Amino acid sequence: MTTDVFSPLEVRSTTARNRIAVSPMCQYSCDDRDGLPTDWHRVHLGSRAVGGAGVVLTEATAVEPRGRITPEDLGIWSDDHRDALAPIAEFVKAQGATPGIQLAHAGRKASKTRPWEGSEPLQPDEGGWETVAPSAVPYPYEGDPPATRRLDRDGVAAVVESFREGARRAREAGFEIAEVHAAHGYLLHEFLSPVANRREDEYGGSFENRTRLVREVTEAARGEMGDRAVFVRISATDWLDDRDAWTVDQSVRLADALHDAGADLVDVSSGGIHPDQDVEWVGPNYQLRFAERIRAERETDVGVGTVGGITTAQQADAVVRNGRADLALVGREFLRDPYFPLHAARELGREDAVDVPVQYDRAF
Repeated sequence: MTTDVFSPLEVRSTTARNRIAVSPMCQYSCDDRDGLPTDWHRVHLGSRAVGGAGVVLTEATAVEPRGRITPEDLGIWSDDHRDALAPIAEFVKAQGATPGIQLAHAGRKASKTRPWEGSEPLQPDEGGWETVAPSAVPYPYEGDPPATRRLDRDGVAAVVESFREGARRAREAGFEIAEVHAAHGYLLHEFLSPVANRREDEYGGSFENRTRLVREVTEAARGEMGDRAVFVRISATDWLDDRDAWTVDQSVRLADALHDAGADLVDVSSGGIHPDQDVEWVGPNYQLRFAERIRAERETDVGVGTVGGITTAQQADAVVRNGRADLALVGREFLRDPYFPLHAARELGREDAVDVPVQYDRAF
């Protein structure tokens, strides 16, 4: 039988009912700046599960307080966060979707205001904090960035431990997928890219050294998740061809290295390391070519997901049916239409592949 977007996706002990995933999308909606989820998070994630998604991933969820992008970001750095997230994971699963969580650390891109407040860097006296990075080089904001401190070896080890503890809490909360966020210019991507990593120790310089931290974090997550799935989101390219930067060639190599470290699937995005990035074109499937290349050139059987400009049922189906990626991650279309998979099934003649909630059946 031809694999299509409504075919189940089996990863270790986890089986997603289809290959449409809700891409992690920050909501910046924790009320008391404490990283605890609110009713907004419960409804936002729960409605996408009701809407037929195969996988529902949380937004970037900080493994420590200084790893938040904004003070209002979701966190998982304490057992209180675990306990508050557990009912959300339980509800998502009860609707037939697979609950996943993106474990994240914002690195030098932390400590700023929310997008609708201008995404301005926040100083400590404004409610912000000192950021950390592979090198003591702040992100080049137009405004004054908060101070950025270089992580020493003990600090790097503490980051690995924070991700390990985040994965443990994710498993205990009932999440079936832990996705390590190593993209979009945040901490793990900062270690990968020469644009931000100017170290000369075992975490800088060569490809082996620059990828060491993300491999260690992946191994830590793998150890905590047991027989559940581990994904890693990467930026396939820095979109900075005129300088020493992270490239698609390196991403192909990294995908296999992540598989060896315990990753089941690489979620392929791009960019975010520097404001001078030159994205050639943005439109339907604009990042698919990166996922397709990694899938074609990998030497292991690591799964590959794609994101970016997927807005129609036909696009999502073609991604999988034509063997270009194993999973279609959908972002903005899910913001417009929480029931995108239910509508897609009808468009594709695959009503047999979805279970419309009985409460909504009269509409379908």
